[in-house]
Amino acid sequence: MTIQQDIKPDFDAIKTKQNAAWASGNYAIVGSTLQIVGETLAEVMDPKPGSKILDVAAGNGNATLAFARRWHDVTSTDYVQSLLDAGQARATAEGHSVTYEVADAEALPYADGAFDAVVSTYGVMFAPDQQKAAAEMIRTTRSGGQIGMSNWTPSGFVGQLFKRLGAHVAPPAGVKSPALWGDEAWIDTTFGPAAKAISITKRQFVFRYASPAHFVEVFRSFYGPVHKAFLALDEAGQEALEADIIDLISEMNAATDGSMAVPSDYLEVIVLKA
Repeated sequence: MTIQQDIKPDFDAIKTKQNAAWASGNYAIVGSTLQIVGETLAEVMDPKPGSKILDVAAGNGNATLAFARRWHDVTSTDYVQSLLDAGQARATAEGHSVTYEVADAEALPYADGAFDAVVSTYGVMFAPDQQKAAAEMIRTTRSGGQIGMSNWTPSGFVGQLFKRLGAHVAPPAGVKSPALWGDEAWIDTTFGPAAKAISITKRQFVFRYASPAHFVEVFRSFYGPVHKAFLALDEAGQEALEADIIDLISEMNAATDGSMAVPSDYLEVIVLKA
């Protein structure tokens, strides 16, 4: 009888590959379309102006800008320098003063309770060591402060997109799906012991593109994980992946004029730390 053993992932090697994936393409082109999500999170959390905010895995800075526009003291972090550079250019163009620092979501270089609020929109959920990343968000939030997140759900469009990607290009052994952060039970189990209260609201972001083929073109060119998935396949594999993505879009597309309007469920999570 064969005994099944848990595979311990090499998180350092995985993060090195992830860093290269997110640095490839030009995520800012895709990321900037999601700005409304950062604005919504900032409105709902509504910390007192002047609060110290940490944006974890900030990407090109959607949540960073949303909180900076509300006069908060924002520190924007990511482990990809080019993404921070894109975020800083946006903040500079608007005249906002934001601190930008390279930081690993699983080992944040800040003291316990250093921030009034720690936030992440579609960012920290991609950290391979999910428990460590969650623990770091909790650790760096002060008692009585807030943790705010926007996380794609497993059953929503993005969760299903990553599932289809994984069917064509196998994910790293032992690493759980990023969409786990969009599972309410996992949120309660992971953040509950440190929380005074947890508020979870299911929301939707609508992906709007000129056509399904336009979406594939943009994500294939600019969105790191999809970009790398296509590069890993031969011509036949690329055609199969493209067809699979188009099929997924057709299942969920609300547009009837040849364009694309696909709603994607996400969880807006606000944790009040005990």
